[in-house]
Amino acid sequence: MSNTLHRLKHLRDAGEIDGFTMIEILIVIVVLGILAAVVIFALGGISGKTAVAACEADGATVSTAMADFTAQNNGITVSETRLTSVTTTGAGAGSAYIQSWPNNAPHYIFSITAAGVLQVNIGTGAGGNASASVGTLQPYIGPASCVGVT
Repeated sequence: MSNTLHRLKHLRDAGEIDGFTMIEILIVIVVLGILAAVVIFALGGISGKTAVAACEADGATVSTAMADFTAQNNGITVSETRLTSVTTTGAGAGSAYIQSWPNNAPHYIFSITAAGVLQVNIGTGAGGNASASVGTLQPYIGPASCVGVT
């Protein structure tokens, strides 16, 4: 065995054998693992920031759609169904005020009360879904309403 090791070392030193040793490969794998762990740890807090930004954008979209509906349909109470349904009369005939109702269930849910008030439910319910009975249900008054989203 010692003879084989000396022979292989001599061939490698002479440049007749190319390649990496097992130790070199293991060191590269460990370094890549450490770099991957650092990147994953660094990106961990980004998902919370994106949920807040999504809540703010969804709230602004629904608020704008509600304002448009109210301006075009004086005296009719706004609802989720009325915003997402295709209109048949008025200035916006042939299109909905909002294409689909925003839903980011693990983080927040928007709803409209019977009185036509936009509310946001922030929190996690059973099974990881936000629900009206769990979390913080509050009127949406602007981007500040999304502060508690995680």
